[in-house]
Amino acid sequence: MVKIKFGTDGWRAIIADEYSVENVRRVTAGAAQWMQQNNMGKVVIGHDCRFGGEMFLKAATEVFASYGIHVYYAIDFVSTPMVSLGVVKLKADLGIVITASHNPPSYNGYKLKSSYGGPSIPADIAAVESLIPDEYIPGNVVPFDELASAGKIENIDLETMYVRHAEEHFDLAAIKNSGMKIGYDAMYGAGQRAMLRLLPDVIHLHCDYNPSFKGQAPEPIGKNLTEFSDMIRSRGDIALGIANDGDADRIGLFDSKGEFVDSHHILLLLLYYLHQVKGMDGEVVVTFSVTDKMKNLAEKYGLKYEVTKIVFKYIAEIMTHRDVLVGGEESGGLAVKGHIPERDGIWMGLVIAEFMAKTGKTLDQLIQEIYNLVGSFYFDRDDLHITEAKKQEIIAVCKNTPYTHFQDLNVESLETLDGFKFILGDSRWVMIRPSGTEPVLRVYAQGKDKADTRSILDKVKQTIL
Repeated sequence: MVKIKFGTDGWRAIIADEYSVENVRRVTAGAAQWMQQNNMGKVVIGHDCRFGGEMFLKAATEVFASYGIHVYYAIDFVSTPMVSLGVVKLKADLGIVITASHNPPSYNGYKLKSSYGGPSIPADIAAVESLIPDEYIPGNVVPFDELASAGKIENIDLETMYVRHAEEHFDLAAIKNSGMKIGYDAMYGAGQRAMLRLLPDVIHLHCDYNPSFKGQAPEPIGKNLTEFSDMIRSRGDIALGIANDGDADRIGLFDSKGEFVDSHHILLLLLYYLHQVKGMDGEVVVTFSVTDKMKNLAEKYGLKYEVTKIVFKYIAEIMTHRDVLVGGEESGGLAVKGHIPERDGIWMGLVIAEFMAKTGKTLDQLIQEIYNLVGSFYFDRDDLHITEAKKQEIIAVCKNTPYTHFQDLNVESLETLDGFKFILGDSRWVMIRPSGTEPVLRVYAQGKDKADTRSILDKVKQTIL
C-alpha cells in the first residue's frame, strides 16, 4: 500500500509505479466520499496529453459513478483551464484533471478543482486526502462503456466551450488584423488545438500528439524552449512567441529577437495593460518569489498589494471573495480579472497579444515603458539536482544559522514567508527553496541585468554546495 499525498498542486507520481489504475481509483474513492459528505453530486473530469490519460479518466469515472455522482467527462485531451471553466459553466461541484502539468513525461497526476473554477482550497484537499482508502474495494462498479451507453455519464466538449468563452472576451479580430505574426509552442501539450482554433494563423511548433514530449519536461522556461527560440530568431518576422506547458495553465513568452520574457515581466505587462490602458481596478496578489517591481507598480497605481506563499491555490482562494485585478507566481501561473480564478497560459497569451495589437507597440517597447516606471531588472532561477541529504543540510543552515553573505555579496535582511529570501540591496535578492513538486532545490535571483543575476546565482552555489 502506497500512502498517497497531495503536493503543492495535486498528487503526482511515476506512471506504472505509484501512478497506477488502482491508485487512481483509491484517490477517486476519497474524492467521491468527500463529495457525498458535503452533499455534492456533479463532477467534471478531463485528462491532458500524457500517457494513459483516457485509461485513468475511465477508471476515475467508473468510481465516481459507483457513488451515484453525475460525471461530465471529456474523452479527448483538454487543458486544466478547460476543466476549471467547465466546472463553472456546468455548475458542477468538483473538477478533476488527470495531469502532471509540467513534470517530466514519466509522471502523471490528479488535480482537484473547486466549484468556483480554480484550485481547491488546502482544507478541502486535506479532507479528500484523509479519506483515501488504503485499498480500493470495488462496490457497484459499472464499466465505462456501459455507463456511457446507458446515458449515466455525459460527454462534454470542454474545448469548444473554452474557445467560445475566449471568443467572447477578446478582440481576436484586432489581433488577426494587426499584421503581427505570432509564434506558438504547445510543447506537445493540451493547449495545441484551442490556440490553433483561436488564432489559425499562428506559426506553430510541437502541436501534435506525443505523450513522450520527446523526453522533455513540458515546462515553459527558457532552457526548455531553445528550439522555439531558434525558430523565432531564424525567421525574423515573429513579433510575439507564446509557449504553454503540458496542461496549458502556464505561459512562457518570447520577444521578436527570440529572447525569453519571464513571468515577472508578464505580470508587469498584465497590470500595466489592465489598469493603465483599460482603466480596470482591483488588488494585486502575487507569490513570495515574484519580483518586488510588482509592488512598486501597484503602489504607483494606488492598488492594494499582497504577497502569498508559493502556491497558486492561495491566490485563487483570495480571488473567490476579493476583487483581484492580477494574480500570479514566478513559475508561469497567472490569472486576471474577468476570467476564472485559475492559471491559464492560453488566456494570458491572448491578453498580451491583444495589448500589442491595440497599442501597435512591440513587446520591447511595452517593457521599456514599464522600466521607465519601476526600473529595469533581470531574473533567473537555477534548479539544483542534489541529494536529499545535501538539500536538507542547506535548508537547516537557512533555518538555524542563516547565510550572512554569499562570497562577496553581503545579506542585508532575510524574509521567510515561504522559503528563504536574502535581500542583497539595490533591488537585488536571492531566494533558496525546495520544490514542492520535484526532487530539486530551487535558487531564484533578481539582479540589475543578466550578467549581474548570473553572478549572484554562481556565488550562491559556490557558497552552499
